[in-house]
Amino acid sequence: MDYKPVGVGKTVRNARRGLPEAGYWKKFQSPVLVKEYGMVTSLEFSPIKPHDLLVTAAMRLQVYNGRTSQLKKAITRFHGQARSGSYRSDGKLIVAGDDTNIVQVFDGASRSVLRTFKGHQDPVHVTRFLPNNVHVMSGSDDKTVQIWDIPSQKAVNVFSEHTDYVRSGCVFAGNANVVATGSYDHTVRIWDVRANRCVTTIATDEPVEDVMVLPGGSVAAVAAGPNVHMFDLLMGGRVLTTLGNHEKTVTSLCMDSAGGRLIAGSLDHHVKIYNVQSFKMMYSMAYPAPVLSVALSADDTRLAVGMASGVFSLRRRAVSAKEQALAAPQRARLGTHAHFTRGAAYKGGDDDLRIEQRRKRSLADYDQFLRKFEHSRALDAVLANNRTGLTVVSLLQELVHRDGLAGALAGRDELGLDTIVRFVVKFIDHPRYTSVLIKVAETLLDIYGDLLHQSGRIAELLVRLRAKVRTELRLQQDLTMVLGSMDMLMAACKVSHAAAVPAADAAATEKPSIQA
Repeated sequence: MDYKPVGVGKTVRNARRGLPEAGYWKKFQSPVLVKEYGMVTSLEFSPIKPHDLLVTAAMRLQVYNGRTSQLKKAITRFHGQARSGSYRSDGKLIVAGDDTNIVQVFDGASRSVLRTFKGHQDPVHVTRFLPNNVHVMSGSDDKTVQIWDIPSQKAVNVFSEHTDYVRSGCVFAGNANVVATGSYDHTVRIWDVRANRCVTTIATDEPVEDVMVLPGGSVAAVAAGPNVHMFDLLMGGRVLTTLGNHEKTVTSLCMDSAGGRLIAGSLDHHVKIYNVQSFKMMYSMAYPAPVLSVALSADDTRLAVGMASGVFSLRRRAVSAKEQALAAPQRARLGTHAHFTRGAAYKGGDDDLRIEQRRKRSLADYDQFLRKFEHSRALDAVLANNRTGLTVVSLLQELVHRDGLAGALAGRDELGLDTIVRFVVKFIDHPRYTSVLIKVAETLLDIYGDLLHQSGRIAELLVRLRAKVRTELRLQQDLTMVLGSMDMLMAACKVSHAAAVPAADAAATEKPSIQA
């Protein structure tokens, strides 16, 4: 039977200690500020390279080159405020609404109007291409959501269950039969295009400013008031969590290409990045004006933020040579080592016969002594090489399980005792190590209790140990008193609440008397 090495425990590290996330987002530097003709209400990057930026502001759509960030073209075929410019998945067509109640589809290359959809009675604030590329969704202040067929130029679905302005909406990636819209009636509705009805309604406490569905289609992020709510769509819209790090209304949401980070812009002049797995805020950026729109390019190298002052900011992240090499793997040259080792990472198919080869791990010095049941030398080895406290405590725990702790501590001189006693004094108050080190201290006193006074060095260490233990005991007593006080306060609150509820019910049911 093979020897099993000592299992050193693992501690949970704080994700913020190294701040790798902050370092990544700090690379978005050298912001370029561009003044537009009005408030920048919508931003979107083209899904194809070089990922041109589409800016919706005032009565026009402006396209900025993805490489040079210079103005490439402008679309001015509007008679009112332009709204919600959006690309099709192939980047060839652009759709937008305006305040004259119409929806227009443009050719991205020639800027000519290809289709005009008329059917809304109020300004159109939401336009999106469906994943099938032949339908367009639109949402309007007339409280309706319509699905338009591009070839026939007719509305194939009209949804009118919203009771207030429809100001946001999104489509489900890979599913052209379902769309989601948010309204100022404090609801988010999921519409089934095939059944021509609403299949899910999610209620919020504030008007909905933006809604987006995370990759996979099972979670929806909803911006309502100063909060971003995460809803589980598979559970009928159950609330997963609420991200309340903003001070004012959250106006815009977007995701990174991997679907792991949610970016939210708010009227409090901040853009904040959240981890969608832990639902924690990872980074924050400040801007000089209220933020109305945010967008991140598909290659995660450019971050655009539109503001109410009519200015949009464009930050660019420098891509390292290593990242470029990983993104574009090179073919190994003939005759090189990489050429002869190609395919080594191939995992094989599910029906293939796999022959596993386990590589033997070299044992640490203390593991080698433990394997030979030389417990005392194993303890000396783990203490002599300046290893971490967790490693030493793991070995001590192993000795306790083997009933070898007393044998490992016995027969030591003053120098051998000094090392182990110093370790006990240093870590006796560590919460993870206390239970093990108490057993070590008790064993030391049982073995050397009558001889410890003969060494001045050991006696001094024991005095320090006693002082440290007394300090910890006083701290535990104080904490116990605080917990007792909190229990009394909680009990008093429950009693007062129980007494107040019947009195309130009696006051509500009592009828006023009528005087003659």
